[in-house]
Amino acid sequence: MKLPNVLSLILLLCSSISFAQNATISGIVLGDNNKPLPNVNITSKGLGTTSNSDGFYILEITSDEENTIIFSHIAYLDVVLEKLILNTNETFEFNPILKSDVTQIDGVTVSATGQKEASNILNISPEKIRKIPGANSGVETILKLLPGVSSNNELSTQYAVRGGNYDENLVYVNEIEVYRPFLIRSAQQEGLSFVNSDLVQNVKFSAGGFQAKYGDKLASVLDIKYKTPTLFSLRADLSFLGASASLETISKNQKLSSVSGVRYRNNSLLVNSQQTQSNFNPAFTDVQSYLTYRISPKFQLNFLGNLAVNDYKNEPLNRQTNFGTIDNPQALVVYYEGQENNKYTTALGALKGSYFLNEKTTLKLITSIYHTIEEEYSDVIAAYELGDVDSNLGSDTAGEVVTSRGIGSQFNRTRNDLDALIFNVEHKGSHTINNSILEWGAKYTHEDIRDQLRESEFIDSAGFSIRPPRPEFINNQPSEPFVAPLVAYSGLNALNFVKTNRFSGYVQLGTQKTWNNADVYYNIGVRSHHWTVSGTGVEKVSQTVFSPRAQFAIKPEWDKDMLFRISAGVYHQPPFYRELRDNTGTIQPDVKAQKAFHLVAGNEYSFLLWDRPFTLISEAYFKKLENVNPYTLEDVRIRYAANNEAEAYVYGAEVRMNGAFVPGTESWVSLGYLKTEENINNRGYIPRPTDQRVKFAILFQDYIPRIPDLKMYLNLVYQTGVPGGSPSYSDPYIFQNRLRDYKRADLGISYIFANKDKKFQRTHWLHKFKELSLGFEIFNLFNNQNSITNTWVRDADSKNEYAVPNYLTSRVLNLKLGLRL
Repeated sequence: MKLPNVLSLILLLCSSISFAQNATISGIVLGDNNKPLPNVNITSKGLGTTSNSDGFYILEITSDEENTIIFSHIAYLDVVLEKLILNTNETFEFNPILKSDVTQIDGVTVSATGQKEASNILNISPEKIRKIPGANSGVETILKLLPGVSSNNELSTQYAVRGGNYDENLVYVNEIEVYRPFLIRSAQQEGLSFVNSDLVQNVKFSAGGFQAKYGDKLASVLDIKYKTPTLFSLRADLSFLGASASLETISKNQKLSSVSGVRYRNNSLLVNSQQTQSNFNPAFTDVQSYLTYRISPKFQLNFLGNLAVNDYKNEPLNRQTNFGTIDNPQALVVYYEGQENNKYTTALGALKGSYFLNEKTTLKLITSIYHTIEEEYSDVIAAYELGDVDSNLGSDTAGEVVTSRGIGSQFNRTRNDLDALIFNVEHKGSHTINNSILEWGAKYTHEDIRDQLRESEFIDSAGFSIRPPRPEFINNQPSEPFVAPLVAYSGLNALNFVKTNRFSGYVQLGTQKTWNNADVYYNIGVRSHHWTVSGTGVEKVSQTVFSPRAQFAIKPEWDKDMLFRISAGVYHQPPFYRELRDNTGTIQPDVKAQKAFHLVAGNEYSFLLWDRPFTLISEAYFKKLENVNPYTLEDVRIRYAANNEAEAYVYGAEVRMNGAFVPGTESWVSLGYLKTEENINNRGYIPRPTDQRVKFAILFQDYIPRIPDLKMYLNLVYQTGVPGGSPSYSDPYIFQNRLRDYKRADLGISYIFANKDKKFQRTHWLHKFKELSLGFEIFNLFNNQNSITNTWVRDADSKNEYAVPNYLTSRVLNLKLGLRL
């Protein structure tokens, strides 16, 4: 039976039937003196619990229907939380303050996520993150199914948002900014995402128009919150791609808690499905821990530590790539000698202190140190043949090269070393006044980068060395001898010692009020950023920027549950080290901050369909960019021109519908359109490297009615092709081409042996498991041939260059075991 037929059979078997599912609400109960309140009764629909000595509580409630939760204590008046709808397995954090003089009733607007966010922030369920299949499963897999987020490489955890590139996205973990390695050039070298999905409690994401409290980037912000455990728990996952384990602990007095994780990943299974055959030995290891110590009810300390080692070793052997058309099939055959040895070692340590001055004011101090040591050493010789392919299926040589169009060789040598140290110290605070909250922050960052670049590429075609197309190398080979010295066709040789000092700060005010029976929310704020670049042989340059931002939302008193929002603001991206380095490796300290004006308008409509919650979210956006720093993108490697000689624009529209298409699950369908172009030196507008016009994605969850513990998870992505780059030294205004459309489907099927809804007697072997599941995943279900870049092959006689696609992974089967004790 063919695989598509198997999928169809699975989908037919998976129909919709209702059965009881649960969600969780948890938090800390405080008294009106802002101290933890023990022995508070928390009840909902006959279910109940009490807060412990530190005010902690956790309560399971029924999912996919309205709930009312009552917090009561003999010495205080009640707090009542109404109309709370949560999805299956969703966790909702609620921290009530009980008062002795007034009963408080708070309604949570009916929606698929349990609450409304009026500030362009999307909440993502951690449970969904852990279960959705993907070649690099985790938070980024979910993000890539959103309409404004694109990624054409399943091996990469990086993503582009609404026309931006991979460097234009902010990532925070518990308010601590995290960084990525600098030198990684291909997705198969990346290894693990910084974010450990097993440690995640809450995920928020904004694709643009975000508040002033978030930092200085042009595209998006990903705000991760790690867990604060309330119980002991041990989780482990095993698969053909690696293993992970996480541990949650809490002391007897519940003052000290920790959540820790260790991960190991080996991409051999995926990379060996590509067309280049190789001896491949990658080892990606990551250890991470988040600690919380409550010194007193008013003061607590948090520590985040991470150590990651990416050890990438690759010895390519051979490759054959067939391309062209049915009428004119062609092939590139390559034989390799040599190997790549790349190693990226990164460490992050961060300490955060939070002081709750009173119930209205919170003060925080955050310090962090990030250190990365990166080595790229490679010597690879490739001998290639470009020719016509025998397309006669009955021939003994079918699929083989029968006529050569050109032969040649290529030698790539790399000796790159980078040592970077980034230190941050930051103060943040907030003060609540009635229905308004004032937030402020100030941050100092010191960056110390030591970088040595030594790269060279030699090309030989039919016995003739190809020199760079510069005037001193113009010749009439092979008709006339040419005796100029042999030099690399392309290469870099630079030694840079650069230091950057940054001072940034923000202040913002958010207010929620009622106007003509409508709920109104607005937030206004401003950021400022001052930085100084200096270094050995680098001119000292200082610059300052200001970024005003505002958001407004209104929820009319209509029968239909609708929210309208609009946001606008100025977003600057002061240059980081890579943006200061031009295509020769030279530092250009006077590069200005790229500037973007965002205008985002959206609507959120929550409704009940089939007596289940759904949400329809639509947004339209426009960005005007100035001082643009042009760049080229090859795989995941970005190379900047290190100037501000361009201007650009982005506009688009998105729609996403999510909800319980199948009872007890959450799925969504999203569709997006964008267009982005840049104008370099007033030569006219051309597509930017991230000009991905159309995006369609489906995230679907289902189960078999007669066997509800047999679950299915499916994600489908279709994206139109992006500009595919051009040969070295070519003019992008003359040379324009696009990669083929990106199409991918990943399927996961698992059987749940034990979870919180399936409890066993003590004598049963499954009693000790809080969760136990076994399943399989099929990546690239329909075996689509996607490509991320082109290899450009030059024919010395015709001087033509052929674009040979570099295909991504083919269909791969992975087995997976998950358990929690």
